[in-house]
Amino acid sequence: MTIGSMPGSSGYLNLYPERKMSYFSNLYVLGLTVTAGIGGLLFGYDTGVISGALLYIKDDFEAVKESSFLQETIVSMALVGAMIGAASGGWINDSYGRKNATLLADVVFAVGAVVMAAAPDPYVLIVGRLLVGLGVGVASVTAPVYIAEASPSEIRGGLVSTNVLMITGGQFLSYLINLAFTEVPGTWRWMLGISGVPAVIQFSLMLFLPESPRWLFMKDHKTTAIAVLSKIYAPDRLEDEIDNLSAALEEERRRKNNVRYRDVFKSKEIRLAFLAGAGLQAFQQFTGINTVMYYSPTIVQMAGFSSNQLALLLSLIVAAVNAAGTIVGIYLIDHVGRKKLALASLSGVLASLAILSGAFFAESSDSTNGVYGWLAVIGLALYIACFSPGMGPVPWTVNSEIYPEAYRGMCGGMSATVNWISNLIVAQTFLSIADALGTGATFLILACVAVLAIVFVVMFVPETKGLTFEEVEKIWKERAWGSSKGKESAEGLLEDEA
Repeated sequence: MTIGSMPGSSGYLNLYPERKMSYFSNLYVLGLTVTAGIGGLLFGYDTGVISGALLYIKDDFEAVKESSFLQETIVSMALVGAMIGAASGGWINDSYGRKNATLLADVVFAVGAVVMAAAPDPYVLIVGRLLVGLGVGVASVTAPVYIAEASPSEIRGGLVSTNVLMITGGQFLSYLINLAFTEVPGTWRWMLGISGVPAVIQFSLMLFLPESPRWLFMKDHKTTAIAVLSKIYAPDRLEDEIDNLSAALEEERRRKNNVRYRDVFKSKEIRLAFLAGAGLQAFQQFTGINTVMYYSPTIVQMAGFSSNQLALLLSLIVAAVNAAGTIVGIYLIDHVGRKKLALASLSGVLASLAILSGAFFAESSDSTNGVYGWLAVIGLALYIACFSPGMGPVPWTVNSEIYPEAYRGMCGGMSATVNWISNLIVAQTFLSIADALGTGATFLILACVAVLAIVFVVMFVPETKGLTFEEVEKIWKERAWGSSKGKESAEGLLEDEA
């Protein structure tokens, strides 16, 4: 079977157009996607809720109010946990399966939510944030991989992007809840504690859902895997998918029995794939997205709006734009393609960061003019409108599809760890840099990073729209070795080293 005739490839679907699937054509696949995507909802809710809760935590705890470092630590301790969770999440996924990893993440997250809600002081709150972060970190690795491995290749981008929609939906929900609880006693405790509810819901639903069919095949549970695949594909395509999957995984086993972290860097094609995946994750954060989401109420207040309620309302609008943009991205990612979408997105991000920077520079020299505050809010909304359809879903989608099966959990975990490390650096330093250099200069730095991100995508990220996992793997081999002879010798070397 040639690459072009593989099930799910563009050549195969051109030969059998009646076998092509659309986003809504299989409700079973969509149900798997939405349930797994609750992990994204946890991710998004936690990202968004702390920004509003922080306004009220400062009112309850004087030590927090007086210390920018303590404020940043409350925010970023969840990122420390997420970093650890993502780093271990790849191994958990590959060893125990995508389903068990999801169940574990739900339990840890729910416990963390209870600890946060009951925290008697900022330090117990920080422990709760660490636990929640651990759950979010594991979920951030697991959900995209689980969805990608259950998705037909022609709609894989849209389905994985649904997880990002759940992230942005979680952020919107967090701002809505923040606004709803502004007048309720124990405001921030409700905001943080209610985050355990989605984790309990996902845990309950996942008990009734199957393991990833590709993971089942890899672990020799072929009968169970075929039962899952039969619910995803129609009979006329099912047999071809099973044959192709069996052949691909047999080849994977032949080349590599024991997968080790060092092999990611020893194998040239996997190293190139990891560079592209990890680079996208890093630039997603260093262009400032979670700075905007974590601190948008604070940024709104910096722009001259002093009311907590007004700051939260304006942030809710920003979150709504984020969610709406992600819906657009679900359509575009399988029609325009990953690379073009990322480049268009980054171009818009660059322009909006320039507007934000200019607004804050102008506001600092003429604080009596309220128009600059509104210009900053418009810049925030424009930033989200440009970021959310492209650089929101593209890094997670690309990372779910660019690695060989045996490395998918490991490399996905490593690249997610890069995302969380980058996230931590930005969150831990944003307020301090803004205090030292000014908010305008801080956004100007982010704009410079956006320029570097554009160059990186042009040079290192291939287009993977509509390709099977095997076709994507072939891209990296060609980039690494350039010829079939080179590829064969490289694979032989890897076998000898194993």
